[in-house]
Amino acid sequence: MDRSSPGISGQYATSDKDYNQPNGHAPSSGRGRYRHATVRQQNSHPRSTPGCNEFHHSSGTRPSQYLMHRSVNSAQDFNALIKPEIMAGLVRKSDRFGHRYDGRDHGLYASSVKKYTLAAKRPLNRAEQSQLMRLLQNFAAARSWNWRSLTTTFHSLTSAGVFTLHKPMDARVKLTQANLLSTLFDAIIFNCYQKPPARDIDAQGVANLLWAMAKLVDNGQERTAELNEAVAVLLPHVNAQKKQFIPQGITNLLWAMAKLVDNGQERTPELNEAVASLLSHVNTQKDQFDTQNIANLLWAIAKLSDNGQKRTPELNEAVAMLLHHVNVQKANFKPQGIANLLCAIAKLVDNGQERTPGLNEAVAALLPRVNAHKDQFIPQAIANLLWVVAKLVDNGQEWTPGLNGVVSALLPHVNVQKDQFNPQHIANLLWAMAKLVGNGQILTPEFKEAVAVLLPLVNAQKANFKLQGITNLLWAMAKLTDNGQERTPELNKAMAALLPHVIARKADFLSQEIGNLLWAMAKVVNGPGQIPMLNKAVAALLPCVKTQKDQPIPQQIANLLWALAKLVDNGQEQTPEFYEAVAALLPHVITQKAGFKPQEIANLLWAMAKLVDNGHECTPEFYEAVAALLPHVIARKADFIPQEIANQLWAMAKLVDNSQEQAAELNAAVAALLSYVNAQKTNFKPQEIANLLWATAKLGELVELPLFTSTFKSLVHRISDNPQLSQQDIFMSLWGVMVCCARLSLTSNANENNGLEKHMDNLFTRLENTSTDNEEDQSIIAMAASWLGRPCPFVPHYQTIRSRPQTDFRNQLQSCIPSLKIEEEKSLNSLPPVDLLLPDHNIVIEVQGLSHYVRGDLKTRKGSTLLKIALLQKAGFEVVEIPANTLCNRYLMQLCIDKIKIRIEHFRKMNFCTE
Repeated sequence: MDRSSPGISGQYATSDKDYNQPNGHAPSSGRGRYRHATVRQQNSHPRSTPGCNEFHHSSGTRPSQYLMHRSVNSAQDFNALIKPEIMAGLVRKSDRFGHRYDGRDHGLYASSVKKYTLAAKRPLNRAEQSQLMRLLQNFAAARSWNWRSLTTTFHSLTSAGVFTLHKPMDARVKLTQANLLSTLFDAIIFNCYQKPPARDIDAQGVANLLWAMAKLVDNGQERTAELNEAVAVLLPHVNAQKKQFIPQGITNLLWAMAKLVDNGQERTPELNEAVASLLSHVNTQKDQFDTQNIANLLWAIAKLSDNGQKRTPELNEAVAMLLHHVNVQKANFKPQGIANLLCAIAKLVDNGQERTPGLNEAVAALLPRVNAHKDQFIPQAIANLLWVVAKLVDNGQEWTPGLNGVVSALLPHVNVQKDQFNPQHIANLLWAMAKLVGNGQILTPEFKEAVAVLLPLVNAQKANFKLQGITNLLWAMAKLTDNGQERTPELNKAMAALLPHVIARKADFLSQEIGNLLWAMAKVVNGPGQIPMLNKAVAALLPCVKTQKDQPIPQQIANLLWALAKLVDNGQEQTPEFYEAVAALLPHVITQKAGFKPQEIANLLWAMAKLVDNGHECTPEFYEAVAALLPHVIARKADFIPQEIANQLWAMAKLVDNSQEQAAELNAAVAALLSYVNAQKTNFKPQEIANLLWATAKLGELVELPLFTSTFKSLVHRISDNPQLSQQDIFMSLWGVMVCCARLSLTSNANENNGLEKHMDNLFTRLENTSTDNEEDQSIIAMAASWLGRPCPFVPHYQTIRSRPQTDFRNQLQSCIPSLKIEEEKSLNSLPPVDLLLPDHNIVIEVQGLSHYVRGDLKTRKGSTLLKIALLQKAGFEVVEIPANTLCNRYLMQLCIDKIKIRIEHFRKMNFCTE
């Protein structure tokens, strides 16, 4: 359900090595954009050589040089950066030398801005950026600039935060940013398009530019056509200069490509080639990466994997090598590096990375370092580390002391640093905590306190969450309550605060987010306390299921149908929009049937059974969707966990009970699942056993008798005395055991009932004093009392329904035997009413319509039918079953009447002999 992905905490991968400007020169260029023209390189002239065609080289002392040679760490130094005479000097020189100007002074000035931020240990704040932008309105790059001037200027200004998008964004600042970036992109593209390539394009410059462009996009700058083209023209240079990159350059490049791809960059052949080339050099330079490089490289590989990077041998080798160095250098990683490494490892595992011994050793080596540095983690690192633990556990990591220690160490810091968490941190924290609880984390006082601290922050920051954050928060709060978190007013307020944003932005959610939102709403719709606008939010999302803008994948289809079914099960009205939502998903079930995982198959069948059980119309598409899934139940039978086996058998029983007709496929699916019940009998929870007993009984004669009895015998002893059973579980189990006894008694195997009747007695005793107004529960108690020969503690109330075939047959029977006494809908021994009773002859006539049979053959009886017949026989009545279809033919009806006459006559003779 989660697509959240914490980034590297603190600063990103950095490239701090700007160039020292050499005595170089740039190619001449005109004003037009002749990107594919061949440009002649001019000869270099010594500084002493005069001539009108020489390039301008900086001479004398300038303000930018002055700043470069002193410590830049005060307001006075910033004021020196924004003196008008600085920009006036740059503009004068640019205008004076025109296309012969190499941009060196602009590069020096950009470097001085960066040095100021490095000394201040922070990027430019909003006020500083605004002041600087007034100066930079006349700052423009040109095609005549040499490569190092371009790369230094672009990298330095980006690093300093000149292009950062602050909120709210001043229109003047944004326009100046766009104009300056446009000139930089134009010059970079021009240089890269030269044929032959410009001689001064070097590896470090390529790395710095791609890093800066990735940083721009990651900070919210729009992916303009110029930016995309600049990236595209730089990528071939990565491959061309692959042997020249130093370890930091390789790291920065892979980080940049990961960030670009994560922000929508198309995975072109050139990008894939560049990544492959760099990965091979990670392996060849493996001994030269420092701890920061190792952390950033693993993060980049994890991000690339998260965005579709294939697991090539080079990638696997790079990961294995880096994990080894994590273990070797574990003592040297700083807190930020520790957090980044664990984030990367968790993300790799989440994307299918094998849990090798090397990976497990790296995790084990890093976890104690979290405890050792617990007081040094910034808010983002705290959020990321809890996210890491949640992801690792969710992907099968055992709850080791190390993991428990990390959670215990970090939870108090959530409270301490609560005022410093931004919206993404809040969303990731609550998502992580919900995942932890869902995977066995105990709701300790510290855990509850951390949740309580975060909930008011959701309300306070409600307007600032992204779509994914809104989704994750609502999912997390629902998941927490589903696992025992108290539904406090604060939790309800936090959920209520987000719902208006769900409604307002409904058209922007993706399939996965719609599914998670509906799941969350289904979970909380019936909880304590009202959540305003919950029903409106559901109504707003339902049409989006049909109109969702992306093609749903199998997991999302399963989640959406499950959520819809859960909503209905909790009282959601089945509106036209609801029916349309279900109808929109069913074709996806059919077309993507081969792509569903075992859990998704189980959830889909459960959902469809729930829908039918709540009155949803079974359309041809509905039947087709069920039929499409059944062969995959058989094929994947060995992959289902106990809960999924129980849920699917419950679903099939419900579908059968509601006239689902898939004879051959359903028979095979039921048999396939039941064959695994005995093997996994010790792994079923009490509720799952109750569901299994009920479902197997409900299926009646659809299940072969040996398999039927072995299933009951393997399970019932584990449940009859179990104190954890809910009242509903006891009712379901009791009914199932009665059906089993009934089936055995009807097949001359009554002697096998002794053991089962002891379990029946135990279950009945636990319900004997139960007060219930539910007609079905009353009926179960009454039937058990009758079977066991115990008094029924109440007089059950039954509704009576006279079917047309029943009435027709009664009338025909009465006309043939006028003197015959016939009673209808009579309750005998507190049992459910019989269709027709011949009281003078102890004969019961049951006209069995389609609802009494598992399928339309009117031969395979349901468990409820078997139980009623066995109870009547046990009470001393002879039972005559008449399939309703025989009454459509007058000849067959007459045969039935003749058989009854024979039985009446036989009864009279027996009584006469007795007298």
